[in-house]
Amino acid sequence: MTAALETTPAPASTGAPISIGAVSKEYGDNTVLESVDLDVRAGEFLTLLGASGSGKSTLLNIVAGFTRPTAGTVEVDGRDITSLPPHRRGFGMVFQHYALFPHMSVADNVAFPLKRQKTAKAEIRRRVAETLDLVELGHLGGRRPAELSGGQQQRVALARAIVFRPRVLLMDEPLGALDKLLREQLQLEIRRLHKEMGITFVFVTHDQDEALTMSDRIALLRDGRIVQLGTPEQLYAEPNSRYSAEFVGASNVFTGTVRGGSFVDEDSGRSYRLDGPADEGGASLMVRPERLGIALADAPVPDTMDRVEAIVEDCIYLGSSRTVQLRTDAGRRLVASTEVPRTPDGVAPGARVNAYWDVRDACVLD
Repeated sequence: MTAALETTPAPASTGAPISIGAVSKEYGDNTVLESVDLDVRAGEFLTLLGASGSGKSTLLNIVAGFTRPTAGTVEVDGRDITSLPPHRRGFGMVFQHYALFPHMSVADNVAFPLKRQKTAKAEIRRRVAETLDLVELGHLGGRRPAELSGGQQQRVALARAIVFRPRVLLMDEPLGALDKLLREQLQLEIRRLHKEMGITFVFVTHDQDEALTMSDRIALLRDGRIVQLGTPEQLYAEPNSRYSAEFVGASNVFTGTVRGGSFVDEDSGRSYRLDGPADEGGASLMVRPERLGIALADAPVPDTMDRVEAIVEDCIYLGSSRTVQLRTDAGRRLVASTEVPRTPDGVAPGARVNAYWDVRDACVLD
């Protein structure tokens, strides 16, 4: 779906900043969003990430103008648009369902918002051709949507959303209906479009890999609140809570207590070293699967590493890597992601091993 632009469009290279101030949304006794504050920088690609029911789509709909907040404000370029209807906000919008006109050609679908703006015919032809080339569909302008693949239809929806040169593009799980390979291809194409256009993208997804691949920053939502905001690298390498660690990427999490500068595992009673100070008390220790090494029980492990004994339960071949599922003597399940060895290394179901990690790769979580 595309909204008509109220004023003369800004240059394609210019995005608009968005400021969301203390936005709440309630439906009766159900609080969907609770006092959300978020500043989206001009020209950035920001993703709202969260599980179903976290409030991410509701927040996007409030920015779009489809939903009125119970409290709070939305500003674009310093202008309060909280009460402005969607068609006057000038945003491009793309959703999971393409909403293309089946009786129109691809070119006419893309031209639709320009015709509503009463743009000159010559300018419409020029912009439609330019935008279809941008999404690599210039040769398909004469076709009907039914003659296109799902990925091509989504590109048409994207072209229609950007042809009128909005300063903000909102996308609500636009790739959710596509198969894995096509979804991954379009992730890279959307990222390329963002870099070429320079406008502000706000993208909603529940897919952590999608968020990591595409975003400049990610806002992770849970129960109507933003629980962490940062770059993909920050959310993955420096999660601020156990929830963030387990939602963004796979993780191995030990539960225990920080005591005397060490982490004491509640299951095994073993102590693990920490890389720097941490608050005393109950906590979790997280190690990412790719940071977990595996050595057979009789093989040496450097003294600089922490370790835990385990049994290999399964090895899963993934082509360029393998996933090794482990179970410690205390019953905790761990996962390691390693390179596929050129020659058999003895790591096989039933093998006794040491799972080890550098203390710098372990993260203490509240």
